[in-house]
Amino acid sequence: MESLAWKADQMTTLDPKAKTKKLQELIHRKDKVLVVMHPPTAALAKIMEKAGAEVAFVGTGGVVGAYTGMQDVGAASLTECVQIAGWIARSVSFPVMMDGDTGHGGVMAVRRLVRECILAGVAGVRIDDQPIEGKRRTQSAGLEVVPMEQAIARYRAAVDMKNEMDPNFVVMAQCYARDAANGGLEECINRLKAYQTEAGCDWVQFESPHSVDEIKQARAAVPGPFSFMKGKLPGYLGLDEHLALGVNLAWYPSFTHHVTWAAVWDFMHDFNERGIEAWIAFTASRKGKDPYPDPGLLEEGESLQKQRELEEKYFSAEALKKYRDQGTD
Repeated sequence: MESLAWKADQMTTLDPKAKTKKLQELIHRKDKVLVVMHPPTAALAKIMEKAGAEVAFVGTGGVVGAYTGMQDVGAASLTECVQIAGWIARSVSFPVMMDGDTGHGGVMAVRRLVRECILAGVAGVRIDDQPIEGKRRTQSAGLEVVPMEQAIARYRAAVDMKNEMDPNFVVMAQCYARDAANGGLEECINRLKAYQTEAGCDWVQFESPHSVDEIKQARAAVPGPFSFMKGKLPGYLGLDEHLALGVNLAWYPSFTHHVTWAAVWDFMHDFNERGIEAWIAFTASRKGKDPYPDPGLLEEGESLQKQRELEEKYFSAEALKKYRDQGTD
């Protein structure tokens, strides 16, 4: 049996159906936890790939908001979300999922969302059960959920569309009922189960567990791929703790943002105090360490190396003289 370990050389950034197939394999893997983080940009996604990331999730607030400056309150449009997620998905070989918010409208909008994601090379989409009029970020006051029947219709529309175009495309349901004004724990667990068994979603996520015992209850009710956010837990659970709960999907999306924000914040303060000495100190601090890749110099995809190869294919010897004159021939 072929190993499920990621082999970038067997995939290409232009093979979206291979990526959806890989994502299905990864979310059903039992012996190892699949870690999901945000790729803040396409360039940082390339670095994450070099560092061993197997999958990534383009969140509306964390990633789309980083480009647009918009908060995660449903202000970003379907087109903006797909545009940014598509850039990132096509820049790397691993599968990239996207935050679809509430689906951006009724069942026809949900169908369009899934279709646009598939055409953009995105491997999966997460859709919320919040009302479109009151969409807000996780762990926010004033959360509500739509009636169960409406939520299931939303998810069925997404599942039907993906089955028409690419059955391996992953539809993920995010349930906000635990902390919703019109929800609660029992309602949340009932919905998680229904979103998978009745709506046919590939993966369901518990947005706000209050304890490990609540995770156990939800896991017992959901037979297929299941994950949970930190919610009101005192801290994030480790990978071994996930496996002990029978959960093979770990949701750590914000980590990459905090690391990059802190690095830029610290460097800017240092630069404001010491000027160019701050940069000199930074480069000195990296000596002898594993060098981080410069995404602009990577040889994969539409690279400088690819540009030169194409020029040598298309241009005359006279036009290529520039390389000889520069001593780069």
